[in-house]
Amino acid sequence: MADWRYEEHLRAPTGSGALPRDGHDGVAGGAACGDLVRLRIAVDGERVAAAGFVAEGCGALTVCGSIACELLDRATVRDAARISVDALAAEVGGLHPGKRHAAELVADALHRALGAAVAADGRPRPSVDLAVAAGTEADASPAAAAGPTLVAMSGGVDSAVAALMAVRDHPDAIAVTLELWRDPANDAESSCCSHSAVRRARDLAHRMGLPHLTLDLRDAFRAGVVEPWIAEHRAGRTPNPCVRCNGHVRLDAMLDLADRVGCATLTTGHYARTTADGLLRLAIDPGKDQAYMLSALSPAAIARMRFPLGELEKPAVRAIAADAGLPVARTPDSQDLCFLAGTGRSAFLERHGDLPDRPGPIRDLDRGALVVGEHRGAHHYTVGQRRGLGGGAGEPRYVVGTDVAENVVTIGRRERLLTDRVTLEGLVLHRPAELVDAVKLRYRQPPQAATLDHDGPAATVRLATAQLRPAAGQTAMLLAGDVVVGSATIA
Repeated sequence: MADWRYEEHLRAPTGSGALPRDGHDGVAGGAACGDLVRLRIAVDGERVAAAGFVAEGCGALTVCGSIACELLDRATVRDAARISVDALAAEVGGLHPGKRHAAELVADALHRALGAAVAADGRPRPSVDLAVAAGTEADASPAAAAGPTLVAMSGGVDSAVAALMAVRDHPDAIAVTLELWRDPANDAESSCCSHSAVRRARDLAHRMGLPHLTLDLRDAFRAGVVEPWIAEHRAGRTPNPCVRCNGHVRLDAMLDLADRVGCATLTTGHYARTTADGLLRLAIDPGKDQAYMLSALSPAAIARMRFPLGELEKPAVRAIAADAGLPVARTPDSQDLCFLAGTGRSAFLERHGDLPDRPGPIRDLDRGALVVGEHRGAHHYTVGQRRGLGGGAGEPRYVVGTDVAENVVTIGRRERLLTDRVTLEGLVLHRPAELVDAVKLRYRQPPQAATLDHDGPAATVRLATAQLRPAAGQTAMLLAGDVVVGSATIA
C-alpha cells in the first residue's frame, strides 16, 4: 500500500463535506456494519459537474470517499461509470482485505448517486440520432447498427451473455442494473434485483470493460408493482407482477435512461425476438420463452429493444459464458418473484400487506358444498390450485373459486374448471382482432388455438379446445402465429 497516498487522503480528504447543492445522493452502509457514506454527484449533460461526500466510520471510508471525488473531478459520465472497487483501491496502491469493505461501500454510493444524477439531468449526445438509430433487428442499416446500446444486467448468466454479445456489435455500450427491492427478511443471493445482485452485475460489467450505472427504482417498484400485487390479493385475484413491472416500471425507466446517456437501444437477456415492424415474437426455445412477461410493452418500446438470446437455447448461453470465463456460467436461474426471494408468499403478505392468516372453511361442490377442511386464508389460494386442500375425497380436487370477503375456498373436480371461453378486460391490440389465432393464458402453458371477440377494452377469447379456467388477474397474451399482437387481463 502506498502509505503516503493513504495518509494524504486521510489528512486532507478531497470533497469531504462539500456536497453539491444540485446533486443527487447515493448512500451505503448503516448500523449493521457501523460505516456510513453519503456521496453526492451533480452532472451537466455528459460530464460530472461536482462531487462531495460525508463519511461516518473507519478512516478507510474517508480515504475511499476522497479518492472517489478525486476520480470524479471533471470526469465524463462514462469514465465515472467505470470507477470500480479495484480502481479505488489501486489509487493507494491497494487496500488491506480488512479495509476493502470501505471501497465497496463507496463504490455502492458512487454508482447509486451517478445513476440518479444521470437519470435526472443527463442529456443525449448530439451525435446520436435516437429516432433513426432505434431500428429493429431486421433493420441492417448502418445507422441502426452504429447507435450505442444500454445493456440491462441483473448479475445472472443470461444478462451477462447478452452483454457479451452487445459489446461485440457496440463497443461503446454501457451497462445498467436496477435495484428494485431491499428487505432484511429476504435472501439477497436469490434475488435478481437486490443490493447483492447489483454488486455482482457491476463487477461483471467492469470485468467486461463496460461502464456501469445503478438505478434505484425501489420507490417506483413498490408503488407500481408490489402495492398493486398486494391489493389484488386482498381482492381475491391472482396478479402477475412481472408483466406489470416490465410493461410499466422497469423497462420504461431503462429506456428513459438510455436516452439520457445517448443510447439508441436497450439490450436485455430476455428470451424473446422482435419483428421488422416492432412487435414481439416468441423465442426459439419454448421452454425459456419470456415474451409473455414482456407482452404489456408498447410497440414504441419494443422497436428499441434488442434480445440477442432469442435465437439461442439455454445450454448454448451457458456454453458462451463458460467459454468467456464468466463466474456466473453455472449460476442457477432465479425461480421466484424477485421480492419473494428467500421468504414465503404468506409471510410477505402479512408483513407488507397486513394480510395475516385467517382460517376459514373449504367447501366441496361435488359433495353438496360440504365443509371438508380448513384453509389459512382465502387470499392465499388461486383458481386451479391442487396442493394444500385436504378433504380426502378419493380423487383430486382443485380450487374452483375463492371468496375473500366471506373467507371461503370452494373446491371441486377438474371438470368444473374446464371452459372454452375466457373473459378479458383492459384489452390492448396492436393488430386487428381477426388476426388472433392463439392465446397464452399462463406463463408455463403453450399457446392455445383461439379466436378473439371484442367490443372496446372488454373481450372474449374462444378456445378451440376446452382448458382449465385461468385465475382472474393473470395476463392473456394474444398471438398471430408466433407474433404477439395484444394483451389483456383475465377478468
